[in-house]
Amino acid sequence: MSEYHDPSNVINPEHADHHIITPVTYGIVFVTLLVFTGITVGAAYVDLGIFNPVVALAIASFKAVVVILFFMHVKYQSKLIKLTVASGFFTFLVLITMTMSDYISRAWGLW
Repeated sequence: MSEYHDPSNVINPEHADHHIITPVTYGIVFVTLLVFTGITVGAAYVDLGIFNPVVALAIASFKAVVVILFFMHVKYQSKLIKLTVASGFFTFLVLITMTMSDYISRAWGLW
């Protein structure tokens, strides 16, 4: 065989030790998501004018980051996986920014 033969497949970076998250951490994440869901509902009743969708998307983006970090275990992954997830999230933010700039720049009801 060659020097690269690895029958137990331990060289593969996907087979590194997994980080175990405690139930307390999941509880904190759960409470955080519940609190920010309440903040989202409360913000829906506040008239912020054209910034209502901006605030709602900001809160939703924060909740998405919490889910990505803890439920998808990205917080404990390699730098390459973190970079991949961050680039996807950056692309999402660019698309939302372009959509919101179009939404805010329209003259609603003034034509």
